[in-house]
Amino acid sequence: MIQEADIGVGISGVEGMQAVMASDFSIAQFRFLERLLVVHGHWCYKRIAQMICYFFYKNIAFGLTLFYFEAYTGFSGQSVYDDWYMLLFNVILTSLPVISLGVFEQDVSSEVCLQFPALYQQGPKNLFFDWYRILGWMANGMYSSLVIFFLNINIFYNQGFRISGQTADMAAVGTTMFTSIIWAVNMQIALTMSHFTWIQHAFVWGSVATWYLFLLGYGMSSPLISGNAYQILIEALAPAPIYWASTLLVTAACNMPYLAHISYQRSVNPLDHHVIQEIKYYKKDLEDKHMWTRERSKARQETKIGFTARVDAKIRQLKGKLQKKYSATSVQQSSSPAS
Repeated sequence: MIQEADIGVGISGVEGMQAVMASDFSIAQFRFLERLLVVHGHWCYKRIAQMICYFFYKNIAFGLTLFYFEAYTGFSGQSVYDDWYMLLFNVILTSLPVISLGVFEQDVSSEVCLQFPALYQQGPKNLFFDWYRILGWMANGMYSSLVIFFLNINIFYNQGFRISGQTADMAAVGTTMFTSIIWAVNMQIALTMSHFTWIQHAFVWGSVATWYLFLLGYGMSSPLISGNAYQILIEALAPAPIYWASTLLVTAACNMPYLAHISYQRSVNPLDHHVIQEIKYYKKDLEDKHMWTRERSKARQETKIGFTARVDAKIRQLKGKLQKKYSATSVQQSSSPAS
């Protein structure tokens, strides 16, 4: 039974350890099942769904800029980014924020999850990992890639980059573009998170700081190592106001649609956890005890998801039996001699 289930939960007891050894999760007492499902089940579903969707977003936003540059330069084979930039993007510069999202994210606290068990139904209803959500994140990544590439290209095109009037070379444009990507994807994950601790702050903003520290150290290394990026931050980018203005403008333009989307959703069509977050934020649960009790009672009403699933399974079983019976009858009729 455990092996046939989507997720097997074993309870260690007097029956032995066979069920525990064959299960995905093991609990010591049956009363722990409520917290395993209602709290950790809800959290894990939201964390994994958001983490995977964010992976789609950030890699599309980064990867498509390379394709745009190839098309822009007639598929010359030249990369707009330094090799070290591309190597560190997924390994160091954007890895820790994703880990913090997948490990520490909590839309509501564990106490609220137990008080509002209806939040668990967001998982069976697949509200955060359906095709609408996945395609939306992919479209967001495509939009960000277009903004990052074409806005930076147009800003630096034939513009005086330094005080002496020199225009930016490919190394300066590529580094500015990569800086915009680092800021855009880290700001995006900051907007996605609902629960912040010092760990999330350290991972998200530390990743941005790590990029500048790397750029500083990489530029100070020997020209044999840094190549065109030699002293690029100290001598070229940092003294240029257009570099900082471009980074700020591109980052804001990339995240503005998502900010507008979540603001509209919370105001017009909020989900259950949005309502609970607002109640807790404005402390309405303390000011209006009757309202809080009423909402909790609504969250504990029986749902029809389990009943509907059983009915659908029974219908599929009956259809399968009828199909087998029809197939057997057809075979008998075809094998019998014609009269």
